[in-house]
Amino acid sequence: MLGERIPAAEVTDRGLAGDRRLALLDRETGKVASAKTPRLWRSLLTCAAALTGPATRITGPAGETLLSTDAGVDDVLSAIVGRPVTLTDRPPAGATLDRSRPEEVLGEGLDAEVAADVVRFGSASPPGTFFDFAPVHLLTTATLDRLAALGPRGVAEAERYRPNLVIDTPGTGFVEDGWVGRELRIGDRLVLRVVASTPRCAVPTLAHGALPRDADALRTPAVHNRVPALAGRSPEPCVGVYAQVLRPGPVREGDDVRF
Repeated sequence: MLGERIPAAEVTDRGLAGDRRLALLDRETGKVASAKTPRLWRSLLTCAAALTGPATRITGPAGETLLSTDAGVDDVLSAIVGRPVTLTDRPPAGATLDRSRPEEVLGEGLDAEVAADVVRFGSASPPGTFFDFAPVHLLTTATLDRLAALGPRGVAEAERYRPNLVIDTPGTGFVEDGWVGRELRIGDRLVLRVVASTPRCAVPTLAHGALPRDADALRTPAVHNRVPALAGRSPEPCVGVYAQVLRPGPVREGDDVRF
C-alpha cells in the first residue's frame, strides 16, 4: 500500500518500525500480494497504511478507514482488491511473490498476462519479514534530480520509488550506485551497509494515490541507468540502493549522513 512521510523512526535489523509489518496473502495461491504484478494488485496503491499504536490504520480508495485489528478486515480488503485475501503479520514458510517482468508490462499493458519471476523473501533480511530483499531502501535527491532532468515531465516523485530514506545530496546523477559495499552513519547511532543497487519493477510506473501513471518512471532509468544490481547479474534499470542495518538507532529528518 501507499506509505506516509514521517519526521522520525526507530530502525532495527528489521528496518524502520512498522515498515512491512503486515501483508496480504492471496488465499487462492498462497503468495504475498504485491503491485509488482499490476494485473492483479495495482489496487493496493489506492490504499494507504499508517502505524497507529499496536494497530495499522488502513485508508481505502473512497477515504474509508479501518484498523488491522478490526473484525472483518479481511472481507473489506478482499472487496477492495477484488480477490480473497488474508491480512497477516507472519510470512508463511517459503513465502514468495510474483514480479511481473517490467518491460513486458510496459510493452503489453497493465492487464496483460506477462511472464513473472518468483521472488523469495528475505535474501538479505532477517527471517520472518516481508522484505523481498534488504530491510532498508535509500534514494538520493541527486538521483531524483537526474531522473527529472532526463524525463519528459521534468519531475520525478520519490513516492513512486518507495524509499525508506531520501538522502539530500549535491549534484545530479545516480550517485548511490557507487555506495555499494560502503557503510553510512546516519545521525548519532544508526549505521547501514549498502549491499546492492535497487532493480526496478513496474511499480514506479503505476498510479500512486493522486499521482497518475507514468511509464517514464521506468523507461528513463532503463535507458540511462541500466546497471548490474549485484555482481554477476545482467544489467537492469536501477534507482536507489538497498541496505542492511549494522547498528540500530533512531533516524530523524535533518540528520547528517556520512561515510
